[in-house]
Amino acid sequence: MPTHARRRADPRRDDGPRPGDGGAPRPDGTGRTAARAEWDPLEEVLVHQPGIEMFFGLMEPYSFLYERAFRIDEATYEHSALERALTEAGVGVRHLIHLAIEIGARRPELVEEIRRRALALVRYSGPREMVARARTAFRHNLDRFDGPTLFNILLLRPSVRLERHPGERVVFPKVELDTPLANLYFLRDQQALTANGFVLGRMAKPQRRNEPMLTGALLRAWGARILTEIRSPGTFEGGDFLPLGDAALLGRGDRTNASGVRQILAAPIGFDEVAVVHQPSHPAIPVDAPDPMIDMHLDTYLNIPGERLAVGCDALLRRARTDVYRRTGRGTLVRDPTHLSLHDYLTGKGFEIVDLSTLEQMSYASNFLCVRDRHILAVEVEQEVDRVLRTLREAASADPHRYGALYALARKDRETLRERNDFFPHKPALREAGVIATPLALREITGGYGGAHCMTCAVNRRPPSGA
Repeated sequence: MPTHARRRADPRRDDGPRPGDGGAPRPDGTGRTAARAEWDPLEEVLVHQPGIEMFFGLMEPYSFLYERAFRIDEATYEHSALERALTEAGVGVRHLIHLAIEIGARRPELVEEIRRRALALVRYSGPREMVARARTAFRHNLDRFDGPTLFNILLLRPSVRLERHPGERVVFPKVELDTPLANLYFLRDQQALTANGFVLGRMAKPQRRNEPMLTGALLRAWGARILTEIRSPGTFEGGDFLPLGDAALLGRGDRTNASGVRQILAAPIGFDEVAVVHQPSHPAIPVDAPDPMIDMHLDTYLNIPGERLAVGCDALLRRARTDVYRRTGRGTLVRDPTHLSLHDYLTGKGFEIVDLSTLEQMSYASNFLCVRDRHILAVEVEQEVDRVLRTLREAASADPHRYGALYALARKDRETLRERNDFFPHKPALREAGVIATPLALREITGGYGGAHCMTCAVNRRPPSGA
């Protein structure tokens, strides 16, 4: 279908939580924001529909942590399709920018704080008198800027260099952006929702370090319960956290470090058992040339579609060393001396595991979103695999030592999956486990390095009565 014929979400509309806001925090901070288990019914999510900041990310995909270049028009349409799928599944969808506008209307003092931040953020350079005039005008105009304008200042982080040229009012303004928040649409990573509220993260990559400052300020102003905020030298990203009901999984590796893990274990997150999963290396990648992007977050190789059911790449689950911490009578989490793999930990807790091939894992199969027990929104993996293989082929050609074996394995996976008609989320094993999957075509937007799970910040999961 031509893209111009598609019905798109109007970014100007008031899209408060749909279909209801029963899980939304109240201004006094007493509203519920919690997730006990990944399979509990998802009541509301926060999303950020990508805008102009994505364009700047595509100017240098590698530096902005994108996997590859992609088409913005298709990507924004796919994001809207994800929103519609969420709404049809009964999940309330709230946009980050509209949350900011809503809070600003209710709390003028927050708007004043944002104006002060904008004044410090936007810099002018050039001839002294021109800079003085420009800064005075900017300070004066701040009172006239509406919510979207202020939001975009925080999103794009612009500064202006002024150059005078001969002639009346011939001034060349050259705008520079200080690392726009091109990854903000991956709204999972800046924080994690636990059984008792949010943990605010600290991003491992400096390119993303300013994102939790924005989301954290808005969540606090909204009244969400913030348990702790990860401090330097700690790092923590939300894709490394999965709640399991009576326990939680916490990934440790390239994006969440040892200090971040310690800070979370010391926080009142509401779990008496936490399994710390060490990021594994893929067996097809040489030990002297590791690539942490293959499984940068826990949810890139494992996810939970239902109670006592897991989906993961067996090659990684069996290599992921897992340390189990259990709460003692003194209330602290103490490490169990037993050494386990993630596979053994899950099966020991009674989980059935649906295995993913390496090619499926690299095609975002595990980055699905569970909206309720055994009902997921998932990437249509078969549409992803050829693109992933092309990328791997190019990588193997440039560095055969590092990627040659991985490319050969992925090619073999494609042949096997096609012969068996076994691509996720249409796997017979998944159907036999009672999972209903809504497949989503996310061919372009996954180029940023993530799927439906990465693009949604859970605001509340409703526990079963009596839990």
